[in-house]
Amino acid sequence: MNIVFMGTPDFAVSALEALVKHHNVLAVFTQPDKPKNRGKKIAFSPVKQFAVDNGLSVYQPTSLRKGEEADEAYAQLKQLSPECIVVAAYGQILPERILELPKYGCINIHASLLPKYRGAAPIQKCIIDGETESGVTVMMMEKGLDTGDMLLKEKVDITDTMTAGELHDLLAQAGARLILRVLDMLPEGINAEKQDDTLSCYAPVISREMCRIDFSLPAKKVYDFIRGMSPSPCAYTFICTKRLKVYFAELCDKTSTLPAGSVIDNKEFVVGCGDGKCVKLKSVQGEGGKRMSAEDFLRGNRIDTGIILGE
Repeated sequence: MNIVFMGTPDFAVSALEALVKHHNVLAVFTQPDKPKNRGKKIAFSPVKQFAVDNGLSVYQPTSLRKGEEADEAYAQLKQLSPECIVVAAYGQILPERILELPKYGCINIHASLLPKYRGAAPIQKCIIDGETESGVTVMMMEKGLDTGDMLLKEKVDITDTMTAGELHDLLAQAGARLILRVLDMLPEGINAEKQDDTLSCYAPVISREMCRIDFSLPAKKVYDFIRGMSPSPCAYTFICTKRLKVYFAELCDKTSTLPAGSVIDNKEFVVGCGDGKCVKLKSVQGEGGKRMSAEDFLRGNRIDTGIILGE
């Protein structure tokens, strides 16, 4: 089948790789290049890097909805005349004229079991909420945000220690498998399932402020929050006014009567939470430093018992 692919981050690369092997990818649309890291060097998106490495045509309009670039993008798509447009974490809303362009419509690979967790950050949100399963939904696209009819789903179990990064990789592979199945079924027709809007919840874009750990929550909530933000955008707190990123923690048997956020063991970096239970920080990164084990961090930084994180 003749496909145009739209996607930007790592999550989308697995699907694009599968499509290149089994279908004719006419072109790839991805977000414009952006400066990255401290050096602010312009960097390709993961999807663009894969496309360039594999000799695919790449388009990077700043908007598909308004302005001269949007009109040019629509003209390019019309000329390409794809039978289907496949979208995976593209980062732009498609206007109605593009949705109506392909013979088989526009199909989205979404990293949750819809209708739950619509929006930009379903992977992080489901772990933060303590869910025990997630999955991928391949759906028809319409004007609403993640509201289209569902075509196929694949469930993925979430283990007690799984991070958002680990779940991301499993869902990316599931999405690649599902989109191939859907494309094979499209010519014969698929019985689509409408979403029940009453079962939906929203997973918004995660801002930096949203990544701050609230130790007043129960220990299990704190633990789920940390692994749900790991490795990106990464949970953080403050220690002696300096930012401390926390990539992973463990629940532990120790208890605390000190205020929430207090370090109750400065040998193992155990921190008390709002319910009197504790988490043990395992992987951290001090401000201006590198990611390391909590043990190594404590060897190089004097942390007194009783100090309160976050202040």
